[in-house]
Amino acid sequence: MLDLSSGQIVRDVHVVVTGDRITAVNPPSLPAGARVMDLGDVTLLPGFIDLHTHLSGEIGANSFVEPVLETSVDAAYKATRHARTTVMAGFTTVRDFGGEITVALGKAVERQDVVGPRVIPSRNALGITGGHCDVTGFAPGVLEQGIKDGVADGPWQVVESVRYQIKHGAQVIKTCATAGVLSLEGPVGAQQYTYEELKAMVDEAARHGVKVAAHAHGTEGIKAAVRAGVQTIEHGSVLDDEAIALMKQHGTYLVPTAYLRDRINMAVLPPLVRRKAETVLPLAEASNRKAIAAGVKIAFGTDAAVFPHGENAKEFAVYVKMGMTPLAALRSATTVAAEVLGKDDRGLIAPGRLADLIAVPGDPLTNITVTERVQWVMQGGKVLKDERPRTRT
Repeated sequence: MLDLSSGQIVRDVHVVVTGDRITAVNPPSLPAGARVMDLGDVTLLPGFIDLHTHLSGEIGANSFVEPVLETSVDAAYKATRHARTTVMAGFTTVRDFGGEITVALGKAVERQDVVGPRVIPSRNALGITGGHCDVTGFAPGVLEQGIKDGVADGPWQVVESVRYQIKHGAQVIKTCATAGVLSLEGPVGAQQYTYEELKAMVDEAARHGVKVAAHAHGTEGIKAAVRAGVQTIEHGSVLDDEAIALMKQHGTYLVPTAYLRDRINMAVLPPLVRRKAETVLPLAEASNRKAIAAGVKIAFGTDAAVFPHGENAKEFAVYVKMGMTPLAALRSATTVAAEVLGKDDRGLIAPGRLADLIAVPGDPLTNITVTERVQWVMQGGKVLKDERPRTRT
């Protein structure tokens, strides 16, 4: 077992699970009548947390016309399939930016109607008219969006939109502080929300006990979002020294979404979108490396949907390549991610924590890629996956 508090591998471990909780780790004796599951030669880890997913979709040749070809019902079916894939890959909790669909998905997982990760949903992301969080590329009058959909201009519209998202299930507010890649709008990285709009958003969310996650590629938008008090910067593609210093000063987390840079399928992107990707993605690795070296807090997030769901754990190796230790990379998806969520019931294998556990075939401190081969998954005390090799007789 990897003890993420000490950073040490503990051998010959007994973990006692009662109901959906861990009740003891290496007790002097096992409870009478306990069912014993011998997992064999594996390393036990807490279930991973991905802070940036889009379970209701996946990039493909039709992605940019799907909004006018499909309904939310289609997206809901996709979300249930992608949810199962994600939890089987060892991610027992996600923070998802997928609209009202994943609000309902989270409730369905809680009821055990479907198999998937625990979902911390944002509902609809907030953005300016015509910005990265709006639906762009269609003729006037086609899929025009308003405040309830997350398209809000000016501080008071922003406040109203925040209130509406929280009213209908948002546990985090997602916003687009800058332009982005996978949208048919302006220059990638350009600041979109003003500081005043971002500050109104953060302050209103805080009154409800909710944090704000900011999609932000460009430097000025990142700085405005950090100064406004967002909790996490998603992507952080173009960071200068001042932006890094501000993030450290404010305690802002960086969610790198790094694996997608090598995995995104450029061939299916429209020419405008492909040019944006080719412009900003090569800059992101250098920015992420600078942030890691400077001691910015790194929290695990992938942007799964930009690449196939289920490959989330490949993000770990990219973090290590960029300068993180394997232990720091693992903490980014466990203890640090739980801290971002404000959840003290997960992220560690310890008494009182949720029995969200996974097993990998080897030592992730010496070979981080074993995280990509999860063999066994337990969520809330229920075994969802067991693909450990069996001895044949």
